[in-house]
Amino acid sequence: MNEPKVDRLTASQRAALAAELEELEGPKRAAVVEAIKTAREHGDLSENFEYHAAKNEQGLLEARIRVLRDRLDHAVVVEESELEPDKVGIGSTVELEDDEGRRIEGEISIVGGGPAISPDSPLGRALIGHREGDEVEVEAPRGAWTARILSVRRS
Repeated sequence: MNEPKVDRLTASQRAALAAELEELEGPKRAAVVEAIKTAREHGDLSENFEYHAAKNEQGLLEARIRVLRDRLDHAVVVEESELEPDKVGIGSTVELEDDEGRRIEGEISIVGGGPAISPDSPLGRALIGHREGDEVEVEAPRGAWTARILSVRRS
């Protein structure tokens, strides 16, 4: 059987996931349950768009809750003191430039909310362990490209 995937997170990233989970399990779940209840009161469920939309929203919400619970259950918190401040790692905010001069900035993170670069993505894997000024080759599904790291900082 496959071992569950372990996500490496900073303490602040873990807190952000926990806060999102709390919001979804509390107020968001209550709102969806209320929407389903209200839609049921409109009668015939077979042609009740509001009911089907609310049930669909409930399914998406519960799926997101399962993902968050799994990530939190299998997360390993990385101590900030263990991370080199000038090296790309979990929690680093990286600014880079592609071979066409376009700039990209994002945090190495599995947590959404802002521009995030997953450490498991082709870009994230290429960046981890490198420093400002390095050029890295990104092996992406649409073809390889080169990125130059302009800056690395910690939040």
